[in-house]
Amino acid sequence: MTGTTPATRVVELPVPWMREHLHEALAIYGAAMGYGDAVVAGRYGYAVQHTERAGFRAVGAFVETPDGERLVGFGYGYLVSPGQWWHDQVRNALDRRTAKQWLPGAFEVCELHVHPDHQSRGLGRQLLHALVADADSTVALLSTPDTDTKAFRLYHADGFVDLARGHHFPGDSRPFAILGARLPLAPPARKD
Repeated sequence: MTGTTPATRVVELPVPWMREHLHEALAIYGAAMGYGDAVVAGRYGYAVQHTERAGFRAVGAFVETPDGERLVGFGYGYLVSPGQWWHDQVRNALDRRTAKQWLPGAFEVCELHVHPDHQSRGLGRQLLHALVADADSTVALLSTPDTDTKAFRLYHADGFVDLARGHHFPGDSRPFAILGARLPLAPPARKD
């Protein structure tokens, strides 16, 4: 048959698998974010460290190809704690009350990316829900470029609310939004 979309499966990824396939996952990160090879290569060491954090979870989306399955999307996160770079940046971006309400014990959706060739098919939503479904937390947090993107619209549609807007992380000139959601996320709305 021509014109059909290959079947996709979304599964939890064991930590050893994730470590072994980080280069593959980060290539998707680079393609999805429009980052060059130098930025992607620089992210590798951080990603390895992330796999060692408390509450680390990863999920992947795979499509069937003539050569076997291929990773086309992934997400991972972990429990935040003081002293972690992202946690401390977010704590400084939020007012004191909001930080106290959202940060303790939060699950950070650190990375969630779908290769551009596979976007707009619901994979981002499937990955997001699979990632946070068994997170050991009552809230999920993330940061995303503060602009009207598919990802930004997805997060808001799935229950994330604005905690801070227009935040600038060191080393990135773009403004970011910091979003939070109570867990569990509501099941995605069915499209009939």
